[in-house]
Amino acid sequence: MKYYVCLMVVFLFSVQIQAQKVAVFDSYSDLEKAVLSDENTTYVVNFWATWCLPCVKELPYFEQLNSANKNLKVVLISLDFKNQYETKLLPFLKENNIKSEVVLLTDKDYNTWLSVVDKDWSGSIPATLVISKRKKKFVEKMFSDYEELNQYVNSIIN
Repeated sequence: MKYYVCLMVVFLFSVQIQAQKVAVFDSYSDLEKAVLSDENTTYVVNFWATWCLPCVKELPYFEQLNSANKNLKVVLISLDFKNQYETKLLPFLKENNIKSEVVLLTDKDYNTWLSVVDKDWSGSIPATLVISKRKKKFVEKMFSDYEELNQYVNSIIN
């Protein structure tokens, strides 16, 4: 019986560690201040969701970029539903072994923050924002492969 109790404690502790890995932000401005504020860091920010098939398809390219280029900080901003945080988002991240920083943005008042990301963003995903030395470049599309993503990012930062 003690074995099962210990096993359950270990399981619950590991779930808690996983849950702490994903910060939840109820407003884009709070996310921006907490995650995207270092002016000396080049960010590659991908807006995505587990329910978006094109988003899921391109996530491995961002993972590859994250591991290949340590001069960048890849941030995956999930637009999943807050009530599916534990049932969909966390299991998805674990199942796909996502190593990039992931945050959950639950700010549904899109009119207040879409234009902050890019004045022409329609709100569709996947979408990617590169921030480098106070310069922002935004694209509303799915990358077809890692090479296309890498070339896009390098064209901005070089």
